[in-house]
Amino acid sequence: MRIVQLQTSDRGRRLGVINGDKILDVTEIDGAPTIRSTYEAFQLADDRGVSLSELLAPRAKETPRRFDYKFVLSNGPHGDKPFLLPPLDHPDPYRTLVTGTGLTHLGSMKSRDEMHITAEASTAPKTDSAKMFEMGLAGGKPAPGQRGVAPEWFYKGNGTILRGPREPLDIPEFALDGGEEPEIVGGYVINRLGVPTRLGFSLGNEWSDHATEKINYLYLAPSKLRSCAVGPELHTDWDFQEVSLRCTVTRGKQAIYDSGMLFSGEQHMSHSLANLEDHHFKYPQHRLPGDVHLHFFGTSKLSYSTRDWKFADGDVVKIEATGWSAPLTNPVSRPKGA
Repeated sequence: MRIVQLQTSDRGRRLGVINGDKILDVTEIDGAPTIRSTYEAFQLADDRGVSLSELLAPRAKETPRRFDYKFVLSNGPHGDKPFLLPPLDHPDPYRTLVTGTGLTHLGSMKSRDEMHITAEASTAPKTDSAKMFEMGLAGGKPAPGQRGVAPEWFYKGNGTILRGPREPLDIPEFALDGGEEPEIVGGYVINRLGVPTRLGFSLGNEWSDHATEKINYLYLAPSKLRSCAVGPELHTDWDFQEVSLRCTVTRGKQAIYDSGMLFSGEQHMSHSLANLEDHHFKYPQHRLPGDVHLHFFGTSKLSYSTRDWKFADGDVVKIEATGWSAPLTNPVSRPKGA
């Protein structure tokens, strides 16, 4: 099942299920509780002991209200036309934790090393990035019931940094650049018993500042404190094995970057999903009942090390996963002089 959240000018926030080229509005069904968000749907499903898909499937069959998906996808936020929100959030943005793991994909070490390698690299010791990557190759996919090696982990922020489709990704005045990171994002809610529950996966643009990180790898932590985009859909039944992605950047009518085909999913990663989830949720503060977690699982390729330009105001970043999700498209917002 593919779930979306949208905002309308006449009826407020709505919850929808994708069916072909339509969004089936499952918010209000005769004789059933009103559900205006993925979070509310999870709470109701958890109370009833059913999955999110099991709760919403009957409502999708009964609803008379539909939206044209392409039309809604084309609309930007805050206008009088319906537009898409991130597919999972919390009514209190400070109860959403946005985090990620790096050096998880088989091509990720090359992109990281290209930022930190020096002219004397041929005789220099291995970078910490290379060492961390090799640790993942050796111990990132442990046998069931065993704890594997911990991945690199970083904090991005709370729900205030979360952006939906077509919402601008900002480059703060103090930043040196923006940086696209096409990734898969896991969406979780901690249930009332403190048990992390995975609701599904979405496309994400982790949006970082690689120019700041390049100065010194110890600047990675502050380089991550930026906005990020998630959406448009929450995919509830993907097995996390393989998905093909593509990222493009356009400036005006000109394409200035094309990643080509990228792969994500466990088949293309040095860590298993179980290992990444284990190390994220092993911390008690990550298991507070009611919290929402959005966790980025990493990428295999960045544009930063191969381009001779910086992101400019009005650039548009698109992340595609044909056959898996509608694209995630976001403009860039950069203050003059930044």
